[in-house]
Amino acid sequence: MKRKEITNMTITAIFIALLIVQTFVPNIGYVRILPALPAITTIPLTIAIYGTIMGPKWGSMFGLVWGLTRLIVAYTQPGDMVSLLLFQNPIISLVPSILAGYFPGAITKLLMTRDNTVKRWGYALSGAVTSLTNTFLVITLASLFFMNDPASLTMYLGHFSQGTSLFVILMISLGMNGLVEAIFTAVVVPMIVTPLNYVMKKA
Repeated sequence: MKRKEITNMTITAIFIALLIVQTFVPNIGYVRILPALPAITTIPLTIAIYGTIMGPKWGSMFGLVWGLTRLIVAYTQPGDMVSLLLFQNPIISLVPSILAGYFPGAITKLLMTRDNTVKRWGYALSGAVTSLTNTFLVITLASLFFMNDPASLTMYLGHFSQGTSLFVILMISLGMNGLVEAIFTAVVVPMIVTPLNYVMKKA
């Protein structure tokens, strides 16, 4: 087996272990602020870092692993009714997760030949895009799947005026989490990926 393949497998094993810890140890990967609403998650940071250093193909596969853990948690230990209703749907669990893993790798690949300053900005963009992709696609897919019976979901999201569209309700209820996650991920990803890439090149 080639040295690069061994390195990739080792990095992947470490990140999968980290993802499992974040998923199943309380208040590490999912930080619950309001009991009735989905938690703010730090997992997009892990996805963004992995996708950025490994590329779009590996990032997509890692996103798939995240989606599968979401599905498992939704059936075994959902923290709130909204998460249960959303993430027991395999499409809502898997599609946003896979694309959230794909985009940071794709962005980094486009900027591979640029100078270090541009790359650092690209890492920040990768982090923000990872979180925003996940949030926007979860909201969009939920709006589609629950459009025939929005009350089954909105009853857990607080009080809104009658006639407010499900998409707007979800943007208000879940969008703030996504914005916080995007800012956090955009700030932290360059701080971790820049030295990590340097170490990987030296290895």
